[in-house]
Amino acid sequence: MSERHPIVAITGSSGAGTSTVQRTFEEIFRREGVSAAVIEGDSFHAYDRVAMREKMAEFEAGGQLSHFSHFGPEANLFEELERLFRDYAESGRGRRRKYLHNAEEAEPYGQQPGTFTPWEELPPGSDLLFYEGLHGAVVTETADVARYPDLLIGVVPVVNLEWIQKLHRDKSLRGYSTEAVTDTILRRMHDYVHYICPQFARTHVNFQRVPMVDTSNPFIARAVPTADESMVVIRFANPKGIDFPYLLNMIDRSFMSRANTIVVPGGKMELAMQLIFTPFIWRLVERRKKLL
Repeated sequence: MSERHPIVAITGSSGAGTSTVQRTFEEIFRREGVSAAVIEGDSFHAYDRVAMREKMAEFEAGGQLSHFSHFGPEANLFEELERLFRDYAESGRGRRRKYLHNAEEAEPYGQQPGTFTPWEELPPGSDLLFYEGLHGAVVTETADVARYPDLLIGVVPVVNLEWIQKLHRDKSLRGYSTEAVTDTILRRMHDYVHYICPQFARTHVNFQRVPMVDTSNPFIARAVPTADESMVVIRFANPKGIDFPYLLNMIDRSFMSRANTIVVPGGKMELAMQLIFTPFIWRLVERRKKLL
């Protein structure tokens, strides 16, 4: 953690909804005049799209590491991500790159989709570092990313909902078949259990969307449950200083299920984030300004 150069990290698995959280924080940063150096978790994958497919085929042909996936250490640059967090916390500096997901993102760089841009230095003078991706709180034998963020947020739908969201996203946006997406889910399961789930015991706040409709067989679900068909469970690792009466008053139909947990309607998740995290960002930025 760093008072001079704070770090905010959003962590959650593929299809969990971290991008929605990112948009909420972008709105907070815009409204409060905060300059954030944005880091995309995909940019710390070890392989581009073609190389990842080749590596996967290599492992499968050799009959080894059947769980090779973007969730685990073999396919990621965890040490480099930790180094970025450490360097930023110490000096406000570091290196980043972009992963170009599609043709629209790739066109300005004159590159192919599924490739990385060159590494570059972070722009000087940022107020904080903002990370969104799979591994903002990961810890392995060789890397401890989780010790650096000042604010760690987990986005964790119940697993059936997570699978439904992934199935619909990969089929509609990427043209994958149900069978192909199912194979990906199964291949990732080992790394999901060992590298994704443990992160949510290290986060400061978790948001878990729970559908209020039947998701018992996610592989035949015709539609993703909407926000209005869901509730969101918000758990604080340390509830000290959280003004629960204020949140309950501001968020209609919210209630507390435990001393550190508030439940809100799914359609109110972004409002809840605005109410909860705007004061956090105020404090981080004000503390930084006083020290500088």
